[in-house]
Amino acid sequence: MPRPTLRLITTFGLGTLRPAPGTWGSLPPVVLAALLMAVGLGPDQSPWIFRGVFAVMLVVFSWACVRDADAAEARFGRKDPSEVVADETAGQCIPLLMLTGTVMTSPALAAASLLYAFFAFRVLDIIKPWPAFMLQRVPGGWGILLDDLFAGFYAGLLLLMVVYGTQA
Repeated sequence: MPRPTLRLITTFGLGTLRPAPGTWGSLPPVVLAALLMAVGLGPDQSPWIFRGVFAVMLVVFSWACVRDADAAEARFGRKDPSEVVADETAGQCIPLLMLTGTVMTSPALAAASLLYAFFAFRVLDIIKPWPAFMLQRVPGGWGILLDDLFAGFYAGLLLLMVVYGTQA
């Protein structure tokens, strides 16, 4: 497996960290969201830039997962190896794409929203609510990726309910 391919599918080596490589792989989008918000490129000030960054990340890491999963499974010797965290990186982008400008009404709400997005995604990725659990049976990279995309979508819906619930 070529080194650039290995870097991308392991999210620049985060998938090799222990414990909880999926958690490590979920961190980069959240850290990037915090940095974008801190420099004034959040979902309220620059929604096109903010969402564009996460849309590109979602596509790039999803593509890497689908394209390189078979090679990664051969390299690591098992199906859905824990070192492959491009799926977590992609999935974590979804709730961040769903953030609205209302989270920027205070720094505390912005930070709480990012933490909630992170923890909601991780919990839902671990428990795999319907149909995510069944999607793991899909062969190859799609089977690795799809459950994380559903977890990200569900986390985004929960995030929206919580954020709008605090605004009411």
